[in-house]
Amino acid sequence: MSVENLVTPLADLEAIPYLDAGGMLPQQFAGKIGVYAIFGEDQSLQYVGYSRDTFLSLKQHLIRQPRLCYWLKVQTIDRPNRTLLEEIRSTWIQGNDAPVPGNNSDQSKWEQAIDVKAAMTDEEQAQHQDPALDERSQLKVLKNAARRLEAEIMEILNQRGLQEPLRFNPKLKETGLLDLK
Repeated sequence: MSVENLVTPLADLEAIPYLDAGGMLPQQFAGKIGVYAIFGEDQSLQYVGYSRDTFLSLKQHLIRQPRLCYWLKVQTIDRPNRTLLEEIRSTWIQGNDAPVPGNNSDQSKWEQAIDVKAAMTDEEQAQHQDPALDERSQLKVLKNAARRLEAEIMEILNQRGLQEPLRFNPKLKETGLLDLK
């Protein structure tokens, strides 16, 4: 059977809420290999990705883009097959009427840990760049900025009713990055 025959068109898949009524992510994708499409609140396609553990990837995307993760469509496969995963992703992206922002100019916002330095306030930047500060004090400024940003993300998600336990990686905060452990 050819790879093309294994691709379910995006339009044929059911949209699933990113967070269920209990504030949890879709547990049925834990440990599942698959391709997923993430949609905004208005159901516009925001990002298409694939993963060996779809559930863990969905958690990462939720904290990286909390204002854009509202709906999902997922196609799972039984065994890892990069060719098939890339074919499904490519087909879904090409089938969209417009460029998919998360697979173009905004790709790093979806796929990389959050860069705390880019989100620092003017005051935090001034403190961090203060030549009078030693390295330890600069790390403290960075860590505090990471904590502030983490709190902002959690506030957005709590307003949406999130109940899913999320744990940020404390070691990354010291390097100016924010991501889940």
